[in-house]
Order: sequence, then C-alpha cells, then structure tokens
Amino acid sequence: MVCEKGQKANLATGRAVFRAEPDFICSFHISTQMACNATTTMEKRSQYLATDSLDRRFKKSATTLRELANKGGRRKKMRIPGRTCILASVKKNLGWPLLLVLVFALSRWPGLLPNNFSAAYALVFCAGLYLTGTAGWIIPLAVMAGSDLIISLVFYPQYFSWTRFLADQAPNYIAYAGLIGLGRSVGHKKPWWLLVCGGMVGAMLFYLVTNTASWLILGYAKTWAGWIKALTTGLPGHAQTWEFFRNTLSSGGLFTGLFVGAMKMTEAEEEKDEEAEDEREAAEPETEPAEAET
Repeated sequence: MVCEKGQKANLATGRAVFRAEPDFICSFHISTQMACNATTTMEKRSQYLATDSLDRRFKKSATTLRELANKGGRRKKMRIPGRTCILASVKKNLGWPLLLVLVFALSRWPGLLPNNFSAAYALVFCAGLYLTGTAGWIIPLAVMAGSDLIISLVFYPQYFSWTRFLADQAPNYIAYAGLIGLGRSVGHKKPWWLLVCGGMVGAMLFYLVTNTASWLILGYAKTWAGWIKALTTGLPGHAQTWEFFRNTLSSGGLFTGLFVGAMKMTEAEEEKDEEAEDEREAAEPETEPAEAET
C-alpha cells in the first residue's frame, strides 16, 4: 500500500512538473525575444544617431562653404600673361636701371663734367639701399673697379702702373665701403627726402676719407692746420679742394634723388598694377563651389 501511495504521489508530482515546464519554457522564450528586440532597437537607435550626427556635420560644412563663397571665397582663375605683357613688364622694369647706368657712365667720362661731380657716390649708396646679401657689396665695388681700370688704361695710360693704381684707389674704396654700409643702415623704405639727405651725408663721408688720405700721403703739414688746409684750399698750383667738396656734395644729392625717385616710381607703378589686378578679380561674378551646392 505504501508503495502504491508513493508511486501515485510521484506520478502526481511528475504531472505537476510536466505541466509547469511548458509555462517556464514559454516565459524563457518570451524573455529572450524581448531582450533581442531591445538589443535590435538599441542598435537601430545608435545607427540613427550616428547617421543624424554625420548628416548634421555635413549640412554644417556645406553651410560654412556657402557662407565663405558668399563672402568672397570664390575660385580664382589662373591667368597666364601673354608674351606681350611679359615683354612690357620686362621693358618697364629694365628702363630705369639702364637709364641710370647710362647716367653713371657719362658722369665718369673725364672732362665731361666738373671734377668730382659724379654719380658714383649715389650709385654706391643706393646699392647699399636696394641690394641685399653679398651682392650689395660685390656688385657696386666690382663696377667701380672695372670703370676705374678702364678710365686709367684708356685716358691716362702714361701714368698707369698696378702699384700706383692700387695705392691711389685704396682710399676711394674704403669710402665706397662706408657708403654701402651707410645705405644698409638707412634702408630703402624711408621717405625720398630722407634718402636724399643720406646720399649727401655719404658724399661728405667720401670727401672726408679721400682728402684725409691725401693729407697723409701728399706734402701737407701733419698738423691740425695742415688737415684743414687739405679740406679747404689744397696745395698751391691746384684747384681748391672746397670746390671738390661742393661738386661732391651737390652730385651726391642730385643723383641720389634721381636714383631713389626712379625706384620709388617703379614701386608705385607695381603697387598700382597689383591694386588693378585685385579690383578686376573682385569685379568677377561669384561662383560658389560645387561642393557647397550639393
């Protein structure tokens, strides 16, 4: 009897467990499905947010590009100047230097102008103003040395010797180096009148250096009075040195004014050309970039 009751109890318990298992399995499947649905929803939400963020960034970038285009950030057309424009520009830029070289050559021609009335002082001073680097030293000194050598060989061959040539020209080139240094210290961006004054100061420097060298070399008394005599009257039988000072000072101011004025005019013309180019570009119709329109 006990066994039968135990078997019946086990059968009842088994039926209850068997009946409860389908409910548990269904609940488990439902929970799993809900979790999957929630995960899928979260993934879709993340994708949506990411897509929406990228879309907003793209729209913002497009708006920024459009604003830049409206403000003037338009595409500039590349202009390649024609052969005529290039030749005109070269002629315009070379015109003044060629004219100044011609003036320099004529001013050094012996007997053509008064003694010490030369463009050499202004040329060397302006080389210090406008030429940079070692070229500012080599070019003017080489030009002066070449012209001095040609003048000595062509016009005064009977007095020429290398020893005498070097001894006579050494004080001049010390003064020329001082003029180049003066030009570099002043700078070419100063006003025209100030640069002219600088050229006149350079001419005075040249006169003081060369006449002091004459006082040391020639038969002057090696006293204060002898130095003043070398700067004012000079030796008997020769032209008075104050006349040389007058010619040196006036030619230094005159030719410096011409050289600097020519350079200022050239710079002004270049600035006008650049302004006209900018105005033509500003007058062109604005074309928005294709990226901003899409």
